[in-house]
Amino acid sequence: MQKLLICTDLDRTLLPNGTQPESPQARAIFTRLVSRPEVCLVYVSGRNLALVQEAIQEYDLPTPDWIVGDVGSTIYQFDGDCWKSWQSWSQQIAGDWRGLNAVDLEPWFTDLAEISHLILQEPDQQSRFKLSYYLPLEIEKNALQQYISDRLKEKNIAASLIYSVDEAKGIGLLDILPAHATKLHAVEFLMNQLDFDLTNTVFAGDSGNDLPLLISAVPSVLVANAHVDIVAQSQQQAKEQGNIHSLYLAHGDFLGMNGNYSAGILEGIVHYYPDKKKWIE
Repeated sequence: MQKLLICTDLDRTLLPNGTQPESPQARAIFTRLVSRPEVCLVYVSGRNLALVQEAIQEYDLPTPDWIVGDVGSTIYQFDGDCWKSWQSWSQQIAGDWRGLNAVDLEPWFTDLAEISHLILQEPDQQSRFKLSYYLPLEIEKNALQQYISDRLKEKNIAASLIYSVDEAKGIGLLDILPAHATKLHAVEFLMNQLDFDLTNTVFAGDSGNDLPLLISAVPSVLVANAHVDIVAQSQQQAKEQGNIHSLYLAHGDFLGMNGNYSAGILEGIVHYYPDKKKWIE
């Protein structure tokens, strides 16, 4: 069986919740594709499990085999009729924070609210291994991230700082995760555990928290509705990493579709795996 691991971000990648139009038949074609027995489907999102489930209901999405949630810090498997947290992943990343959780780290940054306008996100946006903040778009984010990174290193905490933008709200998002808990690390963990490799895997995304994957060796696609800043940043960093061949920019015209959202995902899949076009047509 020619198996294929399809990993996709949700908001403004599979979900048509951006400002650009969605091709009318794209999501239905995507659903038909991922229903094939050869396909293993993974949603890779900044959302927590409850919000991913909400999106599945709201947008009538196919149920995935796996969910990578909370920007990579959680993994869930669909088991019969319920979602089960994959504890082996939690154990894998726990060492980076030396037994501490996000609630233990948060007091270290309370003083940043006044000097940098850093605002703690709502409780339902936090998780055991994800400490999340809002910050104004105009702030000097590189200096702030360096300050946070230095403070964590002083405490011997290995962390990844992931910046992205909520375009709908017009605000920056900063997620502090264990160093090995990005979307890239989670997808690579799944690939290893499920016996997939770079020859039968594809990832689709559109935003800053997708960058670790977009610039990696994992075959990746930026949907056509991705922000121009993310396009430029991903191209530059992928080139620096020697992975520009693993980054595809959807542009439309595939099956007469516009390349936005699920149309871009389909276009990217066929770019990397032309023989899979017969699964779509």
